[in-house]
Amino acid sequence: MNMPSPQQMDSELHNILKRQRIAFQQHPFADAAARIDWLKRLKQSLLDHQQALLDALSRDYGHRSPDDSMLSDIMPAINNINYSIKHLRGWMKPSRRHAGLMLAPASVKVHYQPLGVIGIIVPWNFPVMLSLGPLTTALAAGNRAMLKLSEFTPATNEVIRRLLSAAFPPEQVTVIEGEADVATAFSALPFDHLLFTGSTVVGRHVMHAAADNLTPVTLELGGKSPVIIAPDMPISDAVERLIYGKCLNAGQICVAPDYVLCPAHRIEEFVEAYRRQFRSMYGEVTRNPDYGNIINERQHQRLLSLLDDALAKGAKVHNASDEPLDRGNRKLATQLLTGVTPEMKLMQEEIFGPLLPIVAYQALNEAIDFVNARPRPLALYLMSFDKTTQQQVLDNTHSGGVCINETVFHVAADDAPFGGIGPSGMGHYHGKEGFLQFSHARTVLARGRINTGKLVHPPYGNWLQRLLVNFFVR
Repeated sequence: MNMPSPQQMDSELHNILKRQRIAFQQHPFADAAARIDWLKRLKQSLLDHQQALLDALSRDYGHRSPDDSMLSDIMPAINNINYSIKHLRGWMKPSRRHAGLMLAPASVKVHYQPLGVIGIIVPWNFPVMLSLGPLTTALAAGNRAMLKLSEFTPATNEVIRRLLSAAFPPEQVTVIEGEADVATAFSALPFDHLLFTGSTVVGRHVMHAAADNLTPVTLELGGKSPVIIAPDMPISDAVERLIYGKCLNAGQICVAPDYVLCPAHRIEEFVEAYRRQFRSMYGEVTRNPDYGNIINERQHQRLLSLLDDALAKGAKVHNASDEPLDRGNRKLATQLLTGVTPEMKLMQEEIFGPLLPIVAYQALNEAIDFVNARPRPLALYLMSFDKTTQQQVLDNTHSGGVCINETVFHVAADDAPFGGIGPSGMGHYHGKEGFLQFSHARTVLARGRINTGKLVHPPYGNWLQRLLVNFFVR
């Protein structure tokens, strides 16, 4: 079969966008009942295809735990839909604002208007939640959507395509597949809003492409999300709270703990506690169906390269599993690293996998300074039961989100915004903030029969105008 040329693909993408935009213009403001119907159709189709999705995700990874996929991909997507259905009518109500004495008599309301066509670029690590989650938000806000799926998850993409085509006509929701050239062309389309989830490096290119069309963007990026273990925290409790966030999907999560800041005299205790807890949870990972693979050989080799670079520069590696490291197997247990230094690549790049550097500190302020000296992370994790310590860290750091005595679970909070800051992203989605992100907040000022606006008409300088100026400018 002949592959379309870049020019043909670009033309086809523009045609799909044009058809969706025409359809939107014919029905520019779907009411709550219509939007709720869309969400119910999406939910039912997801339920109908859930087993196919679990099977496809495992095929794409070579192996991925069905329980991991259910807990991190399918269940959050369903919860998000249910939450949106429950609260949508309230979100859609115009909000009344104060007109003020200067504008009286008048009413001021903010109406939440659909934007039009939303572009969604989906990563490979959670292809169900990170496609259907943003789509849920886009539909709740009354929009249409085009989704560019990752080329690394072809089996899952096929199920998502079937799932969405069973629920929606192509002029409402369309799936796009292809390599990096297709993603580049997709990000250059003149969408009404573009959401990208992925790396900071690619996010810069996406934002640049969107800027040519003045397309607003939401960037859900990543970066190096630290875990600070405070001096008061029992090490066994800290490990118990953070290990799941590092092991879920073999650490291939944008909010996975990227490195640990640990009191220097407790690092050996941390390593032993982590290894003990890991063995309790997974045993021998090569035979354990609960532990997933690295997505592909390219990512596997990238992680091994980071590991080798750290070893060559003096780091010491502690395998969390009792099994020897098998470089030919994409099931990679957590590799704890001590003696890490800033010049090592794994301390400069987002790890996105089961390598966990441990950085020593002497005093808590030193740990806070370490975090603040680096780009603002997508997530910050603090392990401490001390309220004063908790407030100190909250007051003196910046991050997209925070978990105290937990990791990654803040992403599952439907009633709270999720998003990054600076190099870890911009904008929010999830819940009401997602609805607002994909809506235009249009101010509507309305007057009745009394026209007070004429009081400020020229000619200027009459006594009433002077009185008004003296009254308000004080």
